[in-house]
Amino acid sequence: MNKNNKNFNKSENLEILRKIENSKQLSQRNLAKELGFSLGKLNYCLNALKEKGYIKIKNFSKNKNKVGYLYLLTPKGITEKTKLTIHFMERKMREYDELKSELEKQNVDSN
Repeated sequence: MNKNNKNFNKSENLEILRKIENSKQLSQRNLAKELGFSLGKLNYCLNALKEKGYIKIKNFSKNKNKVGYLYLLTPKGITEKTKLTIHFMERKMREYDELKSELEKQNVDSN
């Protein structure tokens, strides 16, 4: 797996963990729609996060219409979300600094 794919997966994990933390009662279908994922991709990602111990998936069957699920971040998931957020912010700051440097260089070159 190359570095770009690894970062992309971290970005996806961060998005999923943030959505789960902010809206625990979304259906898997609605969560997939909000994230722009296919239902199959989201299911795969949720299972991977569950296997890593980042989320718990609770089934409640008393819903009149269908079986429902509740997604909860575990303490390990909260820690991972925090790490991913920090890495995301560090990456964005590096990108900002690089762009700023490029713009400054262009301004010097044009004068």
